[in-house]
Amino acid sequence: MQWGDKERYLQYVKAYQPHNKKVKRLRILLHGPVGAGKSSFINSVNTIMQGRMTGAALVDSASVHSFTKKYTTYKIQKGNPRTFYPFIFNDIMGLENNTNTGVRAEDIKLAMKGHVRDGYKFNPISTLSKEDQGYNSCPTVDDKVHVLVCVIPADGVSRLSDEVVGKMRDIRVAASDMGIPQVAILTKIDEACPEVNKSIRNVYKSKLLKKKMEEFSSKLGIPMNRIFPVKNYSSEISLDDDTDSLILCALRQMIDFGEDFRNRM
Repeated sequence: MQWGDKERYLQYVKAYQPHNKKVKRLRILLHGPVGAGKSSFINSVNTIMQGRMTGAALVDSASVHSFTKKYTTYKIQKGNPRTFYPFIFNDIMGLENNTNTGVRAEDIKLAMKGHVRDGYKFNPISTLSKEDQGYNSCPTVDDKVHVLVCVIPADGVSRLSDEVVGKMRDIRVAASDMGIPQVAILTKIDEACPEVNKSIRNVYKSKLLKKKMEEFSSKLGIPMNRIFPVKNYSSEISLDDDTDSLILCALRQMIDFGEDFRNRM
């Protein structure tokens, strides 16, 4: 990590254009347990790209169940209100222990294949079927997911239940079968480590965070060099260059992995 290089990371993201002309937008799907920070990450990226605090993806810090109920696509505005960056995020209902609560793993698999329409309200009791209005029977290349991102709170790695880990493993195997690249972001690093809370530049010096990353890598099988620690914007009212750098570094990797995948399509 090169501290002080925020502008370099930012310019890379701003200048990104897909090489494969068949695909207009890079689709990044975020999934993970309830309260991991999926919506907050989307808001944080939007905040950095807009240069001001934003909150397009709704967040609820008090709910014990997923606040996100629908399959929602978020575009990042570029310049005027009618132009957008060529990458989009999909937010999804959180994973939970109970089989009758939270998003079903089968629905995430359908989303990766492009079969879930934007705005579909997830039903924890039953998987999306071909007869449902929310089912997209003829997905285009743009509808399909190009990068799968697992979002995990650093302070919750040890508390991940076997049920949730099992669902994430199942989703990961399905994504691998489809050839979809996968990365993970470790959120709430300042809450998990006192040294990082003092200064975010201690993130790669923290033995505690390294241990959390190793533990998560062991549970899910995602390599260490594809797990990116970040701090989302939550209580701040102004931007911080070091916070931005971590988020932009993770975003750049998502774009690179997604671009490699799309060029093979």
